[in-house]
Amino acid sequence: MTGLPYLDAATLERLVPYGRAVQILEDALRDGLDPEATPPRTVAGVPAGQLLLMPAATRRYAGVKAVSVAPGNPGRGLPRIQGTYLLFDGDTLAPLAAMDGIALTSLRTPAVSALAVRHLADPEARRLVVFGSGPQAWGHVLAFREVRPVGEVTVVGRDRARAEALAARCRTLGLTAEALTAGEPSVAAAVTAADLVACCTTARQPLFPGKLARDGVTVVAVGSHEPGARELDGDLVARATVVVEARAAALEEAGDVIIPIRHGTIPTGHLAGNLAELIAGGVITGAGPRVFKSTGMAWEDLVVAAAAYEAWISPGESA
Repeated sequence: MTGLPYLDAATLERLVPYGRAVQILEDALRDGLDPEATPPRTVAGVPAGQLLLMPAATRRYAGVKAVSVAPGNPGRGLPRIQGTYLLFDGDTLAPLAAMDGIALTSLRTPAVSALAVRHLADPEARRLVVFGSGPQAWGHVLAFREVRPVGEVTVVGRDRARAEALAARCRTLGLTAEALTAGEPSVAAAVTAADLVACCTTARQPLFPGKLARDGVTVVAVGSHEPGARELDGDLVARATVVVEARAAALEEAGDVIIPIRHGTIPTGHLAGNLAELIAGGVITGAGPRVFKSTGMAWEDLVVAAAAYEAWISPGESA
């Protein structure tokens, strides 16, 4: 083999389906991976936007995701977020493979959410409300179907046409699906009836009044890793059993948690546990809603990237 292999989006999707990604993330946590030990995300401002670096390492592998955020790109017809992942050997730090960093993010983020849902949500949860109409929203529909019997999907988007398009994709899976525009009255009824809510947006303010979330519903918020942005309001967070990927990361980056703490709505100790503690059975859910707040962490990228690489080099796999 010559040159550094590159695993593109289609290859990653083929090598690590959502169900497999959920399981390997759980296995990594059960094998002792500590989310709290992950190096923090580094954010550097540049003239066109931001560069984000996300490194992580285990005994067998190391890796880093380099992501660019260029707010002006959509006006040029280019993606706002782009990126590449580099996987290294854990002993020699020799590069092993490069991967589509955004495709990796689009895979691991819904898989992490689905892992939390597997341990938080009612086993019979079937009514899903998705805020957002992009790749993460679609990924969450696919991933949640791996862990719960989702049968009904309501897509809530700012753009009606995009929401309709995602609802149509859901119907191709045999799901009952409808599209709503953010702000219309039917959204409140959909949230009130939901078993699962996935917030996959770039919103900086809460998407719905927290009082609409019924006791027992599981709400996942993945849209932000900025302390000043949030998708959930303080009322919902205060009523909920709140699980995060890692306390250190959440208290540094998760506005959904940080803002209620600043406002005195919740104490720092309100967090019920991190993802590893949840998997180990160390989180006791209360009578109210359950919330999983994700900021995205480098250990998740590494675990999924390593699994993709191992599947790629295994006998019978083609690049």
